[in-house]
Amino acid sequence: MNGEVKRKQEEKSTKPYAGFFDLSSRGTTILREINGGTTTFLTMSYIIFVQPIVLSSCGMDAGAVMVATCVSSALATLAMAFFTNYPFALAPAMGHNFFFAFTVCGIMGFTWQVALAANLLAGLIFFVLTILGVQAVLLKAVSGSLKNAIAVGIGLMIAFLGLQWSGVIVDEPAVLVKLGDLSSPPVLLSLAGLLIMAVLMVLKVKAAFIIGMVVCALAALCLNQLTQGTENPIEIVTWHGLTGEIPDIAPTFLQLDFAGLIDLGFISALTVVLIFLFLDIFDTMGTLIGVGEQAQMVKDGTLPKAKGAFFADSVGTVAGTALGTSTVTTYVESAAGVAAGARTGLSNVVTALLFLLALFFSPLVKMISGGFPLADGRVIHPVLGPVLIMVGYLMIRNVTRIEWSDFTEGFPAFLAICFMMFTFSITEGIAIGFVATTVLKTASGGFSKVSPVIHVMSLLFALRWVFLAG
Repeated sequence: MNGEVKRKQEEKSTKPYAGFFDLSSRGTTILREINGGTTTFLTMSYIIFVQPIVLSSCGMDAGAVMVATCVSSALATLAMAFFTNYPFALAPAMGHNFFFAFTVCGIMGFTWQVALAANLLAGLIFFVLTILGVQAVLLKAVSGSLKNAIAVGIGLMIAFLGLQWSGVIVDEPAVLVKLGDLSSPPVLLSLAGLLIMAVLMVLKVKAAFIIGMVVCALAALCLNQLTQGTENPIEIVTWHGLTGEIPDIAPTFLQLDFAGLIDLGFISALTVVLIFLFLDIFDTMGTLIGVGEQAQMVKDGTLPKAKGAFFADSVGTVAGTALGTSTVTTYVESAAGVAAGARTGLSNVVTALLFLLALFFSPLVKMISGGFPLADGRVIHPVLGPVLIMVGYLMIRNVTRIEWSDFTEGFPAFLAICFMMFTFSITEGIAIGFVATTVLKTASGGFSKVSPVIHVMSLLFALRWVFLAG
């Protein structure tokens, strides 16, 4: 008997991490988890390059944002590993960063310090809702059509900015935008990068985005050298080195302006906080279910340990905003890691360590994120533009999930997409979608079938429009 116990103990000791991450029952190995975690990082690491540029557009320090992005991603990803043992990585969400920078700070005129305060409150509310177990109620309140319309609208906004960053489209007062100079070297570089990423996607290369960016950057450096000494030298990117000191996070760390948020008024402040909250819940649940299905972890339509996953998400958002970045949420790119073999939280440990390692490559991030000034004063980002276009493509695919055959579902979704795209405001898109849903469902006799949450939000949005008009 003692011999059998000893044999089992020895067998267990030969399986590192089996006691916590339970590799054997998930049918995986340490090497598979390392490969899966690395794959996940490579597919989502583009956010390290994009996030500093997006948030610096509203006055935030790019270097500090880069550090906040890497550290918050690592913390949230580790939280997911230890709370749930799931291979789902987290980082600042595309779309949320656009809402933060271009809607809240741009159109609505909030300072970035106030926006961080609003985002932190949303994260704290998410945390409390998770403890109470009512976050699912908010998720179910919004129809599937409207949730998918929000994703499509955000995707179009991101793609539109990607086309601008690439120089493919430029401002034109008479018709808003027009085709740019497709023969200029920066635009050609962006188009080449887009083509490379598209081909890599066709070939199912997991790190298509990061490979495309690196190839574009290397091509730009070669172009720099070839044109030096000529009449028209071109410097699309600037070499700053490969590694260097970690940037100072002080410019964004704990820079939260709650007093400024209160001064903006109850309705404006509440609107922004609730939209931050709703976007986080939509993204998290949708991604968890989608990636969980691929990893065969969904049981009877639900994801076990979903509460722990929401905890990790809310912890990431609170930590991220305290450090100085926008909403942190679960990344759909985790599906690439799952496809590469990731099945446990051990892969998340690998992904988190790689995010922390990326801190030492700030010169490389600065080079790839650098802008190219045009003669008319505009600045484009030819290396990053193609990434935004590809992200827009991935998000717009949700349009097929909208119930177009039901007018009370399809028309609010259509309005939400149009308002987001043409006002470049996620807030206005969600607002018109909610209000149209309440009006049309009521007109069709379905008032009681709509969640009271939607009715209340519609009223708040309508009051906000009246308040703004006054």
